[in-house]
Amino acid sequence: MFSGSSPGRRSSYENAAKELGNELLKHNIELVYGGGNVGLMGVIADTVIASGGKVVGVIPEFLQKQEVSHVALTELHIVQSMHERKAMMSELSDAFIAMPGGIGTFEELLEVMTWQQLGVQAKPCALLNTDNYFDHLIALLEHAVAEEFLKSRHKKMLLVEKNSEHLVKLLFDYKYQHTDKWIQQGPGGNQA
Repeated sequence: MFSGSSPGRRSSYENAAKELGNELLKHNIELVYGGGNVGLMGVIADTVIASGGKVVGVIPEFLQKQEVSHVALTELHIVQSMHERKAMMSELSDAFIAMPGGIGTFEELLEVMTWQQLGVQAKPCALLNTDNYFDHLIALLEHAVAEEFLKSRHKKMLLVEKNSEHLVKLLFDYKYQHTDKWIQQGPGGNQA
């Protein structure tokens, strides 16, 4: 789970975090996230914990020292760097969901999408597009396809849904199909 360390300005973001937390519980899905107790990440963790679900946090030591780590988690892994955090979260996760958030959320999502595109990992990547929050990111990806920097097939690997229940179903139904990343195979290569 990638989400904001802020709750955002709309109550719908917190409501969506609670709904997604409840949907994860319904399917007995363990939450793996950044380990914080603030913002949307804190809301979803609290939701899962309150109903007895398992929550695993991964937080760098420098953030843990600032007392933003959640104290009621099933497991809390303290790592040395943001790079270690992302690697461990990827290892512990079977899928990735991004909720509204800022630069960290965007960066984490785009990194796992890159790994998926390159065939490094075959786990589904998804957006919970609450109140159309990610519409501009989706438009940017569509622009990258139009400008031939991204294959349409790779853009379509990103699952997008506004409803938590439908999003979780998409994750269960997901089938990874690797396709070469490159649009052209070199100078004068064939267009894909």
